[in-house]
Amino acid sequence: MKKIVIIVLITLVTSPAFAQGLDFGIKAGVNFSSLTDASGLDNRTGFLAGVFLGGKLGDKLGIQADLLYSQQGAEFNAGDFDLNYINVPIVLKYFVTDKFHIHAGPQFGVLIDENAQTVVGTVINKIGTKETDVSGIVGAGLDLPFGLRLDGRYNFGLTDVPDDPEKEFTKGKNSVISLSIGYSFL
Repeated sequence: MKKIVIIVLITLVTSPAFAQGLDFGIKAGVNFSSLTDASGLDNRTGFLAGVFLGGKLGDKLGIQADLLYSQQGAEFNAGDFDLNYINVPIVLKYFVTDKFHIHAGPQFGVLIDENAQTVVGTVINKIGTKETDVSGIVGAGLDLPFGLRLDGRYNFGLTDVPDDPEKEFTKGKNSVISLSIGYSFL
């Protein structure tokens, strides 16, 4: 995955069309997440923070890659399902107007920290989780004056998060609504 991201970024930065509209900045926001295909779970609220690099590929198209720390997971009565990822979304943007765009693309995530367990009385049962996550993203963004950016995304998991067929949770894909604000340095 690291090689793919590096190749995409090098290709983008060295492209003459891309270099004309280079965009680099920081972003932070809030996540509302849960797991699909799993019953009895509620949303978990977390945060995201990271950097973005993107650029225009003409008047109407653009591309952007992010490197984000993202708190995801779900809440439930009998335990915790807290998942912290480093996510790399790569989205293609279509500019509806000069300032408003819609975007879609894949996201690749690496689990860096987790607290996934059920608690029954005094017994704590660990829930196994997969180390990687592949998701799709759809969303929209607005470029504001002074380099500010607003972004809303829906991240729909394509791979199951639990990796423990003997336990209570055997299925469940990430489902995350993200709202963020960013600042472009360029």
